[in-house]
Amino acid sequence: MLQPIIDSTRARVAALLDDRAAIEASVGDAPAPRDFNEALSKPGLGLIAEIKRRSPSAGPIAPNLDPLELSRAYERGGAVAISVLTEPDHFDGSLEDLRTVAGDDSLPVLRKDFILDAIQLAEGRAAGADAVLLIAGILDDEVLHDLIERTGDLGMVALVEAHNGDEVRRSIEAGASIVGINNRDLSTFQVDLSTAERLRNLIPPGVVAVAESGIWNLADVSRMRDSGFDAVLVGQAVAQADDAAELLALLAEAP
Repeated sequence: MLQPIIDSTRARVAALLDDRAAIEASVGDAPAPRDFNEALSKPGLGLIAEIKRRSPSAGPIAPNLDPLELSRAYERGGAVAISVLTEPDHFDGSLEDLRTVAGDDSLPVLRKDFILDAIQLAEGRAAGADAVLLIAGILDDEVLHDLIERTGDLGMVALVEAHNGDEVRRSIEAGASIVGINNRDLSTFQVDLSTAERLRNLIPPGVVAVAESGIWNLADVSRMRDSGFDAVLVGQAVAQADDAAELLALLAEAP
């Protein structure tokens, strides 16, 4: 399921490269980035809530969501940061959703996409992103290290996503200050929360640890808290909730 997403991303990157100068120039017009790392490092388990319209595995989730209304509900519910899916072809995401949420000048915002080239970093910063997702499994060591450095040069921080022990090691060696363990296998899209539990101890002290995917309820949040994570990313559960603020507030009280 991953390869078609990568192929379409490469096509979008090729188109972006024709406008590199204009995109890089527009970075200077963006507001100063908010501190995503600090937001996740506060005492307690931080909740990152996601703006997500659909996924290849679940199909439509919240196709008609209002990104501004939903992001404000997330903030009321106690989220410490917001993730915005911007991949258009398989997740129905857009940079416009990112601009709308980031322009509200509230919580730090993560651009969640399949980043392959530095031009996407500049594109995200120009749209107001404070952080970007980098997926270790689709980047070689040299590119991963370079993208982490370039993210910092733009005033953002990278959440580097890993799916196994080798990817955690590579992320740390590449300089990641935030490592996310994705419970979803991107080759099959199957979810297993024990993935995060098994890999948590590979993330060293001083590196923020985030659990991603498959977080639905109090029991799931409690499992990730008990495993020692600093934050969890909650997507489909809150995006399609009747009352996202109420659900997030409930999850924030997980024992």
